Amino acid sequence: MMTELWDLRVDKIVADLKEGKRSDGRKVDEMRKVEITPEISKNAEGSARVKLGNTDVIAGVKVVLGTPYPDSPDEGSISVGVELLPLASPEFEFGPPSWDSIELSRVVDRGIRESKTIDFKDLCITEGELCYVVYIDAYAINHDGNLFDASEIAAMAALSQTKLPKVEDGAIVKGEYAKKLNLKYKPILNTFAKIGNVIVADPTLSEEKAMAARFSVAVMDDDNISAMQKGLGGSFTVEEIDKAIDVAVKNSKQIRKLL
Repeated sequence: MMTELWDLRVDKIVADLKEGKRSDGRKVDEMRKVEITPEISKNAEGSARVKLGNTDVIAGVKVVLGTPYPDSPDEGSISVGVELLPLASPEFEFGPPSWDSIELSRVVDRGIRESKTIDFKDLCITEGELCYVVYIDAYAINHDGNLFDASEIAAMAALSQTKLPKVEDGAIVKGEYAKKLNLKYKPILNTFAKIGNVIVADPTLSEEKAMAARFSVAVMDDDNISAMQKGLGGSFTVEEIDKAIDVAVKNSKQIRKLL
């Protein structure tokens, strides 16, 4: 029954887009409303909740101590994970990370890591011996499409609140902080769906069901690109990619003002 309902919705979306309309009234290059609520957890070093339309994601940052990697003895590190909770969608299940969850984590991680917004050298405490490891975990609590952008924005919002714990004698001093995590940039991820011959920004769940290809691009404060990812079996022309990047640059400026 659900398959038939999705088929009907997809047919309607495709028909509407041929007439230049989207089901929620947005323009093809327009994102849904973004709401950011910072500091939602007292136990995390940084946290935030992001609503992108009806898509809802929370993110938390936990900072622990670790040993630097042998090939980068003067650097700390980060780790990004995105969990798809059954609470968010009947399509999600408990258990080992699904491919969707792994892909989400990698795309969010790449957008942040490759932007160099965090100088890993700032996370080093004692070269070759002790460093900060920053764990960024995002949790989908309602899925109405485009978990990519919602998760990345939530991660950046949480990072912008993050404080590094005070360390004495090689151990964290509980409840005390040394300094705020320094962020050089605010990269913003923008995801597009190709439905028929139309490219739409920030696809809803119904639009994702109709898409043949997906394209995500992380845009920096200076409008440069830190990462790109293409998903699914469909394709984009060079002109379509160029146009999507132009839209991403424009939309990123608006989102960045909220962080």
